[in-house]
Amino acid sequence: MTSDIRTISTPSGSISGKTTPNGGSEYLGIPFATAGRFEAPVDITTGYDNFDASQYGYICPQTPGMLEQALNMDPSHMNEDCLNLNVYVPHDPVESQPLPVLVWIHGGAYTNGAGSVAWYHGASLASRGCVVVTINYRLGSLGFLGDENYGTLDMLSALRWVQRNISSFGGNTSNVTIFGESAGGSAVVSLLSSKEIAGLAHKAWAMSPSINQLRNYDRSQELLQQFFDIAGVTTIEEARRLSMEEILAIQQTQMASETKEFDFYSPTAGGTALAKDILDTAARSPIPLVVGTNRDENKLWSTFDPLLIGADQSRWEEFTVETFGDKAADARIAYEMLRPGEAPGGLMSAVSTDTGFRQPAQRLCEARTNNNVPTWMYWFTWPTPVFGGGVGCCHALDIPFAFDNLHAEGAEMMTGDGPERAGIADRFASEIVAFATHGHPSWSQFNLSDRPTLVIDTNTQLVNDPEPAIRLLFA
Repeated sequence: MTSDIRTISTPSGSISGKTTPNGGSEYLGIPFATAGRFEAPVDITTGYDNFDASQYGYICPQTPGMLEQALNMDPSHMNEDCLNLNVYVPHDPVESQPLPVLVWIHGGAYTNGAGSVAWYHGASLASRGCVVVTINYRLGSLGFLGDENYGTLDMLSALRWVQRNISSFGGNTSNVTIFGESAGGSAVVSLLSSKEIAGLAHKAWAMSPSINQLRNYDRSQELLQQFFDIAGVTTIEEARRLSMEEILAIQQTQMASETKEFDFYSPTAGGTALAKDILDTAARSPIPLVVGTNRDENKLWSTFDPLLIGADQSRWEEFTVETFGDKAADARIAYEMLRPGEAPGGLMSAVSTDTGFRQPAQRLCEARTNNNVPTWMYWFTWPTPVFGGGVGCCHALDIPFAFDNLHAEGAEMMTGDGPERAGIADRFASEIVAFATHGHPSWSQFNLSDRPTLVIDTNTQLVNDPEPAIRLLFA
């Protein structure tokens, strides 16, 4: 249980939070901006008058996804007035020198999630010597309809709030690290392409970034028109008059209309605040970046996909021809050797993990290395025993480890309760805090000769160029 009110005086006014069991304090649901529907956010710079930050604020409108449903997220706690953040402090800020700041950008395909999800509670991570901030940003069409990138602007607004106020919580405004997972990871990458990130973030850590979700301008306009057609409107002004329930229903219809793409709502290259070529610009950013993926990302979905469960050898062979062309035979040899015992559907899932996550991350690291900007790579490989071991080291499995939140609500549902988890969480969380503190993790920078990669597992170790046979299939 938490107890004791703690009040912080900030340049924007006073904020009252509460202590946490580990001796720190938390300040929840702090509004950082206001925003009209389909409008840019307006920073909140004054007006806190002993603001009660003892409970989480509204989550942004959404249809809860798999993680949110599993964690019993309350959809009745949705409101468009959702631009709030949470601050976790390890101890009384007056007792220490300014601490590094970690700002978390949650995942959820840019359509669901919130900074208040239990796995993202920042007290444990903060206890290692940093200030942790978790933020909300507008989701779905409310955040990413067309090319205005309202959700991206929300992230930048939250980072400006940090610059104005975090020193009052003991944070160092000159040492801010942005980190995120999945959509949050690709949001981190996209922010590296923004001219507006200068002075707001000094380091970046992208976990399983969904880089392929980032879209170009033409695609954003195609999807904007599709939204209009489904809604029966012709302008943004008309769309503003739709109810929140109507907008969420339209989104669900639109997302069900295509199966191959998942960029319905995501940051748009060349749109507001982002470069015309996000990846090329991010690859040139001097901001130090750590990038990592999970070994079996796609198993979070494929394990329960009847089309993959029922796939046979002929479908596997056909799939490799579709994906690799003339390299199909080499691909089958490589995957069958490196994923022994996998059924055809599992092998197809492994390929999709590479095309969707690992290889785009590798290409980003390669490009940044060619541009001589500091970059590190890791690979999270620990397989969870839950679901009979069927999901392996799937997407999102790493989150409770990164936050050292193994006992958070719903964590054991994904990780099990084995004692080996503690050492993995300690190492992963320690690396994140070390990077935020010093500007580099414990292992060597990525380079094209050795490709050093920290493989995070029960026996975490530095491995040069893990699984080159698969990497070369995509060369």
